[in-house]
Amino acid sequence: MTDTLDDHFGQLMQAAQTGDGDAYIQLLDELTPRLRQIVRNQRRFLEANDIEDLVQDVLLSIHAVRATYDPERPFMPWLLAITRNRLADSARRYVRGSAHEVHVENLSVTFPDTRPNTTMDAYGDPDALKQAIAALPRMQRDAIEMLKLREMSLKEAADACNTTVGALKVATHRAMATLRKMLVKKR
Repeated sequence: MTDTLDDHFGQLMQAAQTGDGDAYIQLLDELTPRLRQIVRNQRRFLEANDIEDLVQDVLLSIHAVRATYDPERPFMPWLLAITRNRLADSARRYVRGSAHEVHVENLSVTFPDTRPNTTMDAYGDPDALKQAIAALPRMQRDAIEMLKLREMSLKEAADACNTTVGALKVATHRAMATLRKMLVKKR
């Protein structure tokens, strides 16, 4: 039975390789339940959706490498090699994904119990910030006002200041460093 099934699938794939679309559809239709069974047997712990995802992955791989099938060789070992490789790829993806997962027991770390504080006091003294901005050199002050306070784009702000985007970035960086120093001293 297995040899006749192997021959049957091999003949369908050979016909598909020569352009017979109906043979290709028949092959995929007949392979799908068998692939489902193979994946289910290899990954008993997976849910139905995950099994179906793996089956679809195998079918996509078969489609992508169908030209590599040699009609002189048995079909099932070729199919099983593709299936084994997709299962291994899936296991590697799972391990990589789970290696980066962080399991959180205390949900309040992720989801705060209290509402965020939106008062200006949480950000420091607004008057001190205004004075510090006013004390900046003109180019730096303009950069902060346009980019940080008015939320203009770099291009818009550069055009308004009649300067380049690069010069505006430098002025903003220097202004931020100066503001940090000025505001830390006032604490």
